[in-house]
Amino acid sequence: MESSIAQAIETKHPPIALLWADEKPAGAMQFQEGKWGCVMWLAASAAKGRPAACDARTFGCFGGGVGMGFGDRYKSFPGSEEGFCHFLSSGIEGWAEGPATAEKIKPFMSKESFDNFVQGERYVKTPEDVKRFVDLLPITQIPSRYVVMRPLGDVDAEKETPQTVVFFADPDELSALVVLANYGRGDNENVIIPFAAGCQTIGIYPYREAGAVRPRAVVGLTDLSARVYIRKQLGDNLLSFAMPFSLFREMEANVEGSFLQRHTWQELLAAKQAGRAA
Repeated sequence: MESSIAQAIETKHPPIALLWADEKPAGAMQFQEGKWGCVMWLAASAAKGRPAACDARTFGCFGGGVGMGFGDRYKSFPGSEEGFCHFLSSGIEGWAEGPATAEKIKPFMSKESFDNFVQGERYVKTPEDVKRFVDLLPITQIPSRYVVMRPLGDVDAEKETPQTVVFFADPDELSALVVLANYGRGDNENVIIPFAAGCQTIGIYPYREAGAVRPRAVVGLTDLSARVYIRKQLGDNLLSFAMPFSLFREMEANVEGSFLQRHTWQELLAAKQAGRAA
């Protein structure tokens, strides 16, 4: 499955597809059961050409299990959902069960992870605010065993239908994608940037948008932790732009005759090409 968008904006990394499947591709990258990992590593693997997969036992981290659509995994977090609420915010201070929970899990955590558990990641101000954040997530349970990630170019359009198409885009490319998402709509709010984990902005949020009458695209990788992992594999200055497959097809149909063939975009494209050649 080729992409006219990718050709027009000349992305450094090819777009990837997220598919629901009951079988995984041969040679797919996958975390070991019970081992920690960031789902965005899997997405980066697909962007570099190697397929990846995860299921309800190999999603890497609790947020990743939620993000890929394997139900509410925060209930399995150390200390249950309350533990997660303290972890994402202020740490164990003021949490009666916190010290005992910390001691219980300390042997199984890296120094950095344990510090985050005790002191909190501080991404949300209070545990109560985290609870509201969790309540607002479009948590879902997908009907298939696996979420498979692979380069969009490797998807057989005759046999497979992606749930989500994801671009990793620099500022100019992201700007073009935002313009194109609004191009044929007649209004101007067809892209959202929710506060969420990197995996959630390529998974459950686009899954939710797929059910809307006018699905929107989702910008992600504003997750600071995910950015640390992605930059090691794909480089700096990238955000994700994820869209349900129906919106991808709509945008693909709008490339011809659009701004992507006019001089303003061509000037930006020429500058990017010159930068890569330097």
